[in-house]
Amino acid sequence: MGSGTESDTGAPDATGLKEAAGSAEAEGSADAADTDGGSGGGAALACRLFANGRVLGTLMLGRPGRVAVPDEVTELVEDFARRVALAIGAARRYTRQVTISRVLQRGLLPSQVARIPGIASALVYEPSGDGLAGGDFYDVFPCPPGDRWCFMLGDVQGSGPEAAVVTGLARPWLRLLAREGYRVGAVLDRLNRLLLDDATEAAESAAPAVVVGAAGAAAAFPAGTVPGAATAQLYAPGPPESGQARFLSLLYGELMPLPGEGGGVRCTLASAGHPLPLLLRPDGTVVTAAEPQVLLGVVDKVAYESSTFDLMPGDTLLCVTDGVTERRSGGRLLDDGDGLARALAGCVGLTAQGVAERIRRAVHEFAETPPGDDMALLVFQAE
Repeated sequence: MGSGTESDTGAPDATGLKEAAGSAEAEGSADAADTDGGSGGGAALACRLFANGRVLGTLMLGRPGRVAVPDEVTELVEDFARRVALAIGAARRYTRQVTISRVLQRGLLPSQVARIPGIASALVYEPSGDGLAGGDFYDVFPCPPGDRWCFMLGDVQGSGPEAAVVTGLARPWLRLLAREGYRVGAVLDRLNRLLLDDATEAAESAAPAVVVGAAGAAAAFPAGTVPGAATAQLYAPGPPESGQARFLSLLYGELMPLPGEGGGVRCTLASAGHPLPLLLRPDGTVVTAAEPQVLLGVVDKVAYESSTFDLMPGDTLLCVTDGVTERRSGGRLLDDGDGLARALAGCVGLTAQGVAERIRRAVHEFAETPPGDDMALLVFQAE
């Protein structure tokens, strides 16, 4: 074992170990003499724990009856201390990451969803893993002149901070477009354009890094040996593609009360690369409520089309992310053979909250392992 402090790797200070061991041995002998009536002795080792250049604590081991610690035991303790320091450092970094992700999640998702007159609603949101900020997002909010409520359920490509960036762009943009009076199809058209423009700007900002990388490669290699474009990417401080994955699937719609005293609402919605919403009638009939269309942020000059239908008292609208439809058990998916529609058909007579809980439970019970993807679902039921 070498001497000196290897603080960058979390290794203990071997020199400190030897010095501490000598001091501890003397103290241990004195303690042992006090407790054994002067007839015994002992030895101890003290090893400082380093991680990321910081002292995290001290590992101390002792044993009565020995006047010296064998070298092989010293080496074993030194290696154990290094592993303990690395584990403590990793645990602290993970705790910090979880804390940051939870703060991001609270800021990116609404604290509560709006209550819609004549509609009972329910929400389930379960990020995968240990509750880190995921790619799924949702919102329900009122729009002027006061008789229109908008809702969204989206899934950003990726997860963690990268997904949070896109969510932080898409959700407020969509709210602004909706409150400016744009209808469903026009909102998706403009959101698609905004995402494409943002991705273009991000790619352009990364281009100078590629140029600098190419120049650095030319200086590093003799004439005629620069390995071309691949070297430019290798030497670039950041990958040029880092700003290009700005796309998402989205289900967006609006609800407006029907005129008269019969109740119900008119629903207009559109799906952009998102799992299609399902409409459950009181007789157990289940139909899809939208047409499939392309993801947002992928194709330029696309015109999104909306679908309109009436949600009458007793009707239930189920909106989910792919964490529900693509829940996997071996080689099977939950939605294989219209599995989600069958599960929804069994929810006749349940409240909106009951439907949400039944579908959530079906997702968890579909496989023995916990879900590996974020899961979000919205349920609207006309009263």
